[in-house]
Amino acid sequence: MLFELGAYRLLGNDPERTWRFSRVWVPWFLDWMTENVAYGMARIPAEGGVVLAINHLSAIDPPAVGIHSLRTIRYMTKVELLQTPIVGEFLRMTGTFAVRRGEGDRDSLRVARWLLANGHIVGVFAEGTRRPFGYPDATQPGAALLAMQEGVPLVPIGLDSFGWSLRNRRPTAVVCGEPLDLSPFPRNGAGYKEATGVIEAELIRLWKLAVHAVEDGMPERLRDGTERDAPLRRRDLLYPPTGPPWPTEPWAEGPLGPVYKAIT
Repeated sequence: MLFELGAYRLLGNDPERTWRFSRVWVPWFLDWMTENVAYGMARIPAEGGVVLAINHLSAIDPPAVGIHSLRTIRYMTKVELLQTPIVGEFLRMTGTFAVRRGEGDRDSLRVARWLLANGHIVGVFAEGTRRPFGYPDATQPGAALLAMQEGVPLVPIGLDSFGWSLRNRRPTAVVCGEPLDLSPFPRNGAGYKEATGVIEAELIRLWKLAVHAVEDGMPERLRDGTERDAPLRRRDLLYPPTGPPWPTEPWAEGPLGPVYKAIT
């Protein structure tokens, strides 16, 4: 196991350092897997806590979004994926943490809120799981709840990657929307539901733009005027000031697993 060999300690037990290391080889690897183009990723705030709400259509989605982000993204994903040997351990090293779907995982939400309060980006696949169809499904309230409870902006990201696989390395497009201020919505059931509806509508709009981008051959400008992003340079990447990479309270052990044990 990677953790038994001390691989996580080699990177300082810090996802920020893992992302720096990954930037050396992931762009090349992603180019091999798919033609991947992004639009509007500079709209993600350069500092402070941020929730990314992303639609989910294929396994390529996390790196397809992450490779275009100036900042490290701490993805929330299903616990089954993080239990996969080697792959799951590497994902934990990058800052991914587990959620038990359908169980009201309070500890996972506490980890997400801790990350947001400490100025990190939390990436949430807004439908709760990968969709088996080529279009977004109903948005779940988790992303809105996190952004509203922590008072941080929510940035919607739509992508078209349906049908991608290692046997079908079709092009993928990522379209980032403007940050949404959800503070006007009341922090109660009705407010979360209304805010989720706003997020869902924006995700569908952005997904349609991504579909058009692929259909149009990845143009320099989208149909709404958003310009195509230039490839990121490593020297332009943004990393926050040093600080604790993870919460160390007992409630964090479940979502963080071996990472928690490695840093305590």
